[in-house]
Amino acid sequence: MDDITILRIIATVLSFVCFLGIIWWTLDRRKTRRFEDASRLPFLDE
Repeated sequence: MDDITILRIIATVLSFVCFLGIIWWTLDRRKTRRFEDASRLPFLDE
């Protein structure tokens, strides 16, 4: 394989792992409450 192909494979795998990490972080049950509270902030009257 060419060097560029190996670099593309590594970049793809790292991007996919990063994507899975973001999904895991947003679906973490401990953070769900915080995200729900933050989603209501624009609708609160000050």
